[in-house]
Amino acid sequence: MARAPLIGRLYWREYLALYASLVLVFLEGFVRIITLGLPQPIIRFCYNRSRNVFHVLSSSQGRQARSKHGSFATSVANSADFVDLCSLFGYYAEEHVVQTGDGYLLGLHRLGWRKGEEGLRVNAGRGSLRKPVVYMHHGLLMNSEVWICLTERERCLPFMLVEKGYDVWLGNNRGNKYSKKSIKASPTSNAFWDFSMDQFAFHDIPDSINYILATTAQLSLSYIGFSQGTAQAFATLSIHPTLNDKIDVFIALAPAMSPAGIHNGFVDALIKASPDVLFLAFGRRSILSSATMWQAILYPPIFVRLIDISLAFLFNWGSKNISAHQKLAAYPHLYSFTSTKSVVHWFQIIRNKCFQMYDDDVQAPLSLGASERYYKVAKFPTRNIKTPIVLVYGGSDSLVDIEVMLRELPKHTVAKEIPHYEHLDFLWADHVETLVHPQVYEALEAYAGRDHLKEKYLTFGSITKSGLERRPPAMSEDGFSSPMTADMSDSELRMNGFGHSPSASMDLVHHTSPAKLPDRLEPVTPTPPYSSTTAPEMAQSRASKEKPKPSGLNPMMRKRQRRSGSTSSSRSTDSVAKFGEGGILLGAGKATLGSVNSPSMADVAHKGVSDRRKK
Repeated sequence: MARAPLIGRLYWREYLALYASLVLVFLEGFVRIITLGLPQPIIRFCYNRSRNVFHVLSSSQGRQARSKHGSFATSVANSADFVDLCSLFGYYAEEHVVQTGDGYLLGLHRLGWRKGEEGLRVNAGRGSLRKPVVYMHHGLLMNSEVWICLTERERCLPFMLVEKGYDVWLGNNRGNKYSKKSIKASPTSNAFWDFSMDQFAFHDIPDSINYILATTAQLSLSYIGFSQGTAQAFATLSIHPTLNDKIDVFIALAPAMSPAGIHNGFVDALIKASPDVLFLAFGRRSILSSATMWQAILYPPIFVRLIDISLAFLFNWGSKNISAHQKLAAYPHLYSFTSTKSVVHWFQIIRNKCFQMYDDDVQAPLSLGASERYYKVAKFPTRNIKTPIVLVYGGSDSLVDIEVMLRELPKHTVAKEIPHYEHLDFLWADHVETLVHPQVYEALEAYAGRDHLKEKYLTFGSITKSGLERRPPAMSEDGFSSPMTADMSDSELRMNGFGHSPSASMDLVHHTSPAKLPDRLEPVTPTPPYSSTTAPEMAQSRASKEKPKPSGLNPMMRKRQRRSGSTSSSRSTDSVAKFGEGGILLGAGKATLGSVNSPSMADVAHKGVSDRRKK
């Protein structure tokens, strides 16, 4: 469709901001081209001069603080890769490679051994040490190193999970430092970088999880995501129903789904612009690849300061909860490669205020084709997620609109606020081990290793002073029907007490207000009747009271009645819902005759034969 310029696009002031931003982008590219041709001595000269300028301008107190913590922070900053970082803390790490369905090779890292356990076999079949599995995934423009580039072991979540007995795996997106290879395309081609969050959701996350479960011989794992790592999980779980069976709990740190926008008006104009303009500015391969160049020529404190200024400019983050020496250690590991298209995808989500798939046919706002009557981009159906979700978000995080997020998530989602936290604080803040980590531990203790499909009402937000309690979904007046029964297995029918009187049921806990969540959560044993009484037991008790008449079925029919349902069904005839007085029992996808007060089918047939003989 032909597009008329300046019509249905932006306001004139937004065009000025857009053109100014493009000038800065092209200036950065020009400087990068020049620096690529500079010899190493000149780069070292620039580095030394920037260091001297920094020391002249900085205070004596700041120099003393950096010298006190600088030794180990420098070691963390200079570590070459994930394995080197783990070695600094004395942990052994494995490296794995998984091939996605579309041919990308993704790097996975594994931390499965406490100190001193390096010789043991963990989750390696018979005779090995069995541990619950946790999968962790990074955010946008990052890799797995961001989880472990801290200056203290106690603030490093993966290491603490290992010490608590978990088998920890860390994933990487296609295109980043550990996943820059494909069997079908070269990283120097545009085809390699032609991916967005759609490919993360359809391939990277499910293929990585399936590989981990196959390697560890486990049926399920727990998922911990940060920033875009949470968005990828939302998208993946919404379009892969069977993957919900393989994830016990999804813990979202600094969750991202549909951000309200960018704090700065100039960049906000870029978001509202056409993706074609963004591709023109950044190209169709990796975005902001010059960040590594600036890191090489600038003295680390100056590089840290530039990042802080950029974060404040774009997102209004003060980064006050992260110490100076932690920034020196972590910021060199902050950036990793990703495609321009994946960033454009986020621009589309923010622009349309909708957690949608990538729009390959962007329409002008005032064009006829832009009407939803003719064209609508597919949304990620996040309300279909069955996996328990625990959100831990920052009250000062400009990228999180919790009210909008909760409206788009299933009702069993639980949210917990850390009031003064910003986005990156969930990785590197000073008190992350006391404010964030306990929330993760308690969610894992409540859900890890449990079958959430069978224990549907075990919710992290169903809380009393003594801890967690289980509550079944609300039932209608008949005691059997429920809006959730269509998605329940028979085990759920048993646990939710179908067959109880309506007065014995309790309401399902939905979104829990963060203000109502206590600081510490302790799981408690559920109380009867829901934990100790099953539907078959209740049916047997009722049957003994009702004393129904014999069914009159011959032995062959009674034998068939005892058979279980179809092997293709996940339900069995052992778990049933009983309808009416001695009525039909519903089991594995078929009905079997129970004890009834009316004549049986065999009696009717026998009576018909006798009548014919008499005639």
